[in-house]
Amino acid sequence: MTSVYFRFVQFSLGIYEGKEFLEGSALKGFDWAAFYEFAKKQTLIGVVFDGIQKLPKDVAPHLVLLMRWLGMSQRIKQRNERLNVATVDIYNKVKAAGYSCCILKGQGNAAMYPNPSARTPGDVDIWVNAGHEEIRRLAHLLVKKANGHVDDECFNHIGISVNGIGVELHSTPGFMANFVYNRRLQKWLKRNVDLQCCNIEELPNGVGAVAVPTLSFNIVYQLYHLYHHYFYEGVGLRQVVDYYYVILNLESGVWNCRLSDEELKNCELEIQNSLKHLGLWKFAGAVMYVLHKVMGLSEDRMIAPMDMKRGRMLLDDILHGGNFGQYDKQHAWGRDCYDNKGFKHGALGHNLLRLYRDVSLLRFYPTEALSEPVFRVWHWWWRKLYNEQ
Repeated sequence: MTSVYFRFVQFSLGIYEGKEFLEGSALKGFDWAAFYEFAKKQTLIGVVFDGIQKLPKDVAPHLVLLMRWLGMSQRIKQRNERLNVATVDIYNKVKAAGYSCCILKGQGNAAMYPNPSARTPGDVDIWVNAGHEEIRRLAHLLVKKANGHVDDECFNHIGISVNGIGVELHSTPGFMANFVYNRRLQKWLKRNVDLQCCNIEELPNGVGAVAVPTLSFNIVYQLYHLYHHYFYEGVGLRQVVDYYYVILNLESGVWNCRLSDEELKNCELEIQNSLKHLGLWKFAGAVMYVLHKVMGLSEDRMIAPMDMKRGRMLLDDILHGGNFGQYDKQHAWGRDCYDNKGFKHGALGHNLLRLYRDVSLLRFYPTEALSEPVFRVWHWWWRKLYNEQ
């Protein structure tokens, strides 16, 4: 059944013609309610609804479910419109405060979709080219002007709420638990930050322009982001679709530059060398397998050879856990939970779940799995000392 689901996602995005859907032959006795739950679990409600709108009425979902789907899709569209405006606003405020910055993932990724309003949005992630202390002062300045509040602080970002929108101000876009690979990652990020803060792109509907990472940067960075979340909680198909469009748009951009065969080969080698240098090469093979199965990505477009063993494991985790692992019932005991006053419970379960994931991934990604518990202890100590300042 999942193969039908995957083909319908491709059909919805316009990358598969889907004759069997248009003719209705693949939808006889189709369980639309189950597919709705699948799309909800993978945060693809809006994307899939684009496909439903192409169908003949006699094979579409029944009216009650169709109206629920329509309502969810409209709310996703409205949130995207609101978030586009908020993204430009917070970007301009950070720039006005004197900092160069760029928007990570989020609305920049949405702009690559055929219908940007169909992508389920998250919060605003912004990479500020400044140290943690400066960003801390910036965070308090921004929330004061907008009557917002600071939500949380950790090693690489400070979370704030501004006019009801969640924003993460990043001093660095990411970190790795293994100290060798983390040092390499931080050096790579520092080398690339200036270019990312100068790459301006218009957001939909003329709301304004923001800096977003280049596609060559995203091909490495967003793979790292998938890897990070895979270790810490899990990833969903929305992130897989995002990465598909990063690859697709990079390929299109490279060909539009009319590079020679030698230049194309050098570009490919540079990406591969970066992935190997940062310890992401094996995971890249797993993601290529998932993209092949879910999005139909052909091998000639892949940035690394498919790794079937790691890929099957990754896809199984995606299908069971859904968006950031929120739907994996077997791991419910280890999730953070909060009461109505924002007090966190379940710290023991949360840490045990982290250890469980480390052990389950040890065989396939040993350097990160062995380093993660050590890093977690260091991070706990860092937060304790930092908060005492």
